[in-house]
Order: sequence, then structure tokens, then C-alpha cells
Amino acid sequence: MKGRGWTIAAADAGARLDKFLAAADRLGSRAKVTSALERGKVFLNEVECTLSDASKRLVADDAVRVWMDRPGSATRRPGPYKAGALDILFEDDALIVLNKPAGLLSVPLERRSQSPSIVTLLEDYFRSSGKRKPFVVHRIDLDTSGLVLFAKTSLAQQRLKDQFRRREPERVYWAVVYGHPDPPQGTWRDRLVWDTKALIQKQTRPSDPEGTDAECYYKVLESFADTSLIEVRLHTGKRNQIRIQARLRGHTLVGEKRYVYGPDALRPLAFPRQALHARRLVFRHPADNRPLEFEAPVPTDFADLLKRLRN
Repeated sequence: MKGRGWTIAAADAGARLDKFLAAADRLGSRAKVTSALERGKVFLNEVECTLSDASKRLVADDAVRVWMDRPGSATRRPGPYKAGALDILFEDDALIVLNKPAGLLSVPLERRSQSPSIVTLLEDYFRSSGKRKPFVVHRIDLDTSGLVLFAKTSLAQQRLKDQFRRREPERVYWAVVYGHPDPPQGTWRDRLVWDTKALIQKQTRPSDPEGTDAECYYKVLESFADTSLIEVRLHTGKRNQIRIQARLRGHTLVGEKRYVYGPDALRPLAFPRQALHARRLVFRHPADNRPLEFEAPVPTDFADLLKRLRN
């Protein structure tokens, strides 16, 4: 096999693989090691390593090899794989699709300047391979989990944003709400206006020139004693849209803190965030128009909530 190789001496036994390779006389930095692992350029005892092997402890006489010019390794593998805190489902030269955990911002906010975000994490991730900054295509709320899409070039960003502007992508969310929507499936249509002081969406009159139309299609997937699991398919993509449209009909999301309906006694379930998950995203690739489809399974907290309700 081609590339540079080392046999682990007794003095290096017990060292982590990434720390060993990051030494100045080897790859020289953790960032370069991360990039090499992501691209399938690192081998341990002739077996290809991945990023999950970074913390593997070496033993004496292990054979470590790095094949920097391995054919086909110039572009990262499509995924899924982990890169630090990033859960990457797909990546190529034009775009990157991630499964965002709840509690992590999509983009930096001035009022939360010290909080990490997908953008700041991506900047660090791209820096390891000499890439430029990420380009925002769309975002989801801080405490909403699930699929987010970023472009890697301004041209890809523009083409993807054009799709969203034409309302072509399929965006499907799961939410747990109080009550039982009646009928069990249908369309929610509202005129909304963003309150720049309170930083929330509000319902406004149809003739309000500051307002914009919000529309989505909902379907009850499962009914529980006092709550329902619903699927929401967005037609428009307004900020906090599902949260406000559900609340306007008396179906506050479980865990909701801002868009609430009635006294607290009507919302007895303990949940640390709004129970909202961006589950499915379908769009066309900005380079060749081929359809791309992604699904993100519900995270552990959401799955545990459903288990509680079923019991």
C-alpha cells in the first residue's frame, strides 16, 4: 500500500490515533488528521479508519499508514458520518445536509453571540480542508431538531434559495401537540406578521400590508389521551410557522414556552423544548437537478416522549 507509514514503538503505546498522527513530524495538526480520517486516507494494520476511530488507543507494533493521494479521496464521502458535534447526512462539493440537535442554533444571533451554531461549527469543519465559509439556505429554530441544509458556494446557495422561494422543496415536520386537531387532516392558513420587538409571530388581519401568508398541511399520525402526534407539511416557510399556527387553533406544542394557549394547567407534560422535529427534506441538486431525499429519525428525547404518551 502506498503512503507514509509508522510502526508503533513501546513509547507511543497507549496514545490516541489522532494525537499520534497530529505530531509535527507526521501530519502536523489535529485538523489535518480529521480531514484525512474523513476522506478515508488513514489505515491501521491495513484496515481503513474513519473519524470514529480517532480516539482508538494504539498498541506496540501497530502499523499506521496515511495515504494522502489515495485515488477518490479528494472529495468527502457522501455520509452519514460524524464530524465533532456535526451529524452529517450528506456532503459534496455543492452542499451539506445535517441533522441538527435541539439546543443548537442554526445561525449565529447577535443576542446570543457566545452560543455555538451550525454555521460556526461548519466554519471550523471547512477550515480543516481549506474550504470557504458555509452559505445559509434555510434554518430551523434553536430548540427544534432535524434537517438543515447549507450550500458550499454562492451559486449553489442562490439556486437552492430559488427552489425554496418557488416553494418546491418538500419539508415535513413531526410535532406533538395538546388536544386532537379536528378534522384529523387539513390545511392551516393564516396571515402573520413578525413582531420585531417581541421577536414572535402574530396573527394579523388579511388586509395588513405588513403581513404575509402562512400555509401548511397537517395530518394526525397518532392520538393519545390528551395529545396528538401530527405531521406537518409546509407550503410556506415562515419563522416559527408551525408553532404559531398550531397555537392559533388551541393546539400548543408540548414543551412550548412562547406560543402558548390558555393557563399552564392545560399543559401538564414536562418536556424541555417544543416537541418539533424536521423529519423529511426533498429538493433538487443545484448542479444537475437530480432529486435528493433525506429523513432524520426523531432524537432520543422525542422518542422517549412518544413512549411516555403511549404508556
